[in-house]
Amino acid sequence: MKFNYSKENLKGRQARLQRFLEILPGACSWTVLLGLVLLSMFLPFAAAVIMVAFYLSWIMRVLYSTFFMVLSTIQLGIENKTDWMKRLKEIDELDFSRVKTPPRAGSQWPQRISSKIYRRQLEELKASKSLPPKSRDIYHLVIFPVIKEDRDIIEPAVEAIARQHFHPKQMVVVFALEERAKPEIQEAVFRLEKKYKNAFLDCITFVHPAAIEGEARVKGANTTWAARHSAEFFKARGIPFENVIVSCFDADTVVSPHYFACLTYHFMVSPQRQRASFQPIPVYHNNIWQVPGFARVVESGSSFYQLIEATNPEKLVTFSSHSMSFKALVEVDYWPVDMISDDSAIFWKAYIHYDGKYQVIPMYVTVSMDVASAESWLQTFQSVYKQKQRWAWGVENFPIVMRAFLKSKQIPLYDRLRLGFKLFEGHLSWATSGFLLSVIGWFPIIFARREFAESVVYYNVPDIRNTIFTLGFLAVCITIVLSLAMLPKTKTRHRWLLKVVHAVEWLMVPLILVIFSALPALHAQTRLMLGRYLEFWVTDKKR
Repeated sequence: MKFNYSKENLKGRQARLQRFLEILPGACSWTVLLGLVLLSMFLPFAAAVIMVAFYLSWIMRVLYSTFFMVLSTIQLGIENKTDWMKRLKEIDELDFSRVKTPPRAGSQWPQRISSKIYRRQLEELKASKSLPPKSRDIYHLVIFPVIKEDRDIIEPAVEAIARQHFHPKQMVVVFALEERAKPEIQEAVFRLEKKYKNAFLDCITFVHPAAIEGEARVKGANTTWAARHSAEFFKARGIPFENVIVSCFDADTVVSPHYFACLTYHFMVSPQRQRASFQPIPVYHNNIWQVPGFARVVESGSSFYQLIEATNPEKLVTFSSHSMSFKALVEVDYWPVDMISDDSAIFWKAYIHYDGKYQVIPMYVTVSMDVASAESWLQTFQSVYKQKQRWAWGVENFPIVMRAFLKSKQIPLYDRLRLGFKLFEGHLSWATSGFLLSVIGWFPIIFARREFAESVVYYNVPDIRNTIFTLGFLAVCITIVLSLAMLPKTKTRHRWLLKVVHAVEWLMVPLILVIFSALPALHAQTRLMLGRYLEFWVTDKKR
């Protein structure tokens, strides 16, 4: 469907619809919060019933999420031991007309599970008749947007790509450098370009001009500029776009040595590889032991959320560092150049462009990034809050997506309703759940009048609440165990003490839910509701 994925230059009915849909999420969030406060004051019995229903719904969601988080963590551990280069070689040599699938590998249960998934994927690939190009014909374009990141942030990310198991000479590293970056930042980037020029097929810097009409000062404008110029690079060398995978990484993204082999594998075994994004699991381990405890818990929670999301590919949306077919990126006209949430916007833009025939494929491999940090504890607090507000600004996609869904006749109605509801409910829950659990849930009891105080509900609400929070605490304990297992080892002398401290840090979860989840989400929705559009803020990263 031809649709301009933007809120700019709208007129008449479309402009009014856009504005109404911008107001809707924030208005609903405030209605829920203020409505329950007033209901607690004047009709505490009704408020208590609603809160009990909310608690039951919340704990069912928590238990459901915890179960799939454990499964996802197990699969991450299993696939971490996979020899992806060996699998690429097997696929290259496979004759789909004669050989069904490779033999089962390994005797241990993790190997058997991985082998079973592998065999199933090859069967689906064979049935689709959409056979992949050879791995030697696949190229990777890796774009790093840079504006204020120092060399000590960028170089480990580039060095990690140079150490890949996948062939470096089939990789192109591009620095998308903002013209308005400080001279010392620009100088550092050009030095890195020169140092790594011969490590890959090429290492190039494209400088994005500071003022282009129709563009906002956002990352998407910078990466789009670099991608357009990269297209000319591949054209000049006769490399077809359908054989190129583009990865847009934050400047601090450090990948494991087998990352691009894993990505190439998923690209090859996916029948709809030209209409798919590939989403790894982001973890924030680069400086995890050098930041305050609250920041460590916040980002560990973000990683676990992505682990849970990976178990449901039908509802998965691209987040942070991800990859996609370069052919698809060109066909949808690159990333939005006037939106802050470009990482999720590119999925919705592609989904709408291809009339719903676009998907996100989860990859059980991690990419490691920095926790937002600054010179002091207070500045780090502010940086983490601003980063979460920027993530919550993904709500800007809702009005644009809904306008497209209302216009589309090709996307099935069920899919439009399902995805539209998930998008809306996700942002509503994000902005309200923390307040309901930590603060407003107490109001029906605090404001209880005498007739309510003598009712059965009044005496049962605390018991119901305690039971639910006991189950919630059990889920937190499971999360603590998984977090300790996933965190990187530290070279400090008393490592066991750090682990004990980290376990205790998780007791801050009730405060974190409010301060670094619900509050920035409500803040973002309120700004959108009032038409006070957020400007792109680059996360502070210090080591």
